[in-house]
Amino acid sequence: MQNILQPMLKRDFHPGISGLYALTPDDSNTAELLRKVRLAFTGGARILQYRNKIASRALQREQAGALSDLCNEFSALLIINDDVKLAQQVNAHGVHLGGTDGSIAEARTLLGVDKLIGVSCYNQLSLALEAANQGADYIAFGSFFASTVKPGAVHADLDLLRQARRELALPIVAIGGINVQNGSELLAAGAHALAVISAVFSAPDIELAAKQFANLNYYQ
Repeated sequence: MQNILQPMLKRDFHPGISGLYALTPDDSNTAELLRKVRLAFTGGARILQYRNKIASRALQREQAGALSDLCNEFSALLIINDDVKLAQQVNAHGVHLGGTDGSIAEARTLLGVDKLIGVSCYNQLSLALEAANQGADYIAFGSFFASTVKPGAVHADLDLLRQARRELALPIVAIGGINVQNGSELLAAGAHALAVISAVFSAPDIELAAKQFANLNYYQ
């Protein structure tokens, strides 16, 4: 990958950050979690973020390691939420940082130039521009719709996506209350990937739900 560039030239665009970006539900049952993720992969998901806010450190290590093997089986990307050291331990493809999860520079030092670093920018384009200039590989905006996972999340709108698409040469991930219907609006406005938890993993048919998301037009 290239070194940090001038404003709005950014790092190399990573083609892998496109399509259905599945986030794991909080689940203490590793076998059940793997079953659900396998169904999502069978349906077409090729990016997985491991996020488990209720697990102990030992369980996180167990689950992330098992998911790493499963991602390799499906040639899928594994991104670890918040935890750079865990990403390093399981040789994940990258890490996703929130607003209080440490700096991009620190993550790059630990993970190396070949790993992906994503950054949550909420509803602020200025944060996205700063993250891009610091070497982020993709950015995420949201919440675009009411979310049961984060009901108090700040609201982002479609105009933000349109402006970000004009000013950033990085993949843009949309998150927050997304389903197949409103996901199409986000893609039309400029999102490259849709980050989804409930609409896939709480669906009665996980494989079908993932397939419906995977079949949307991600190249508008």
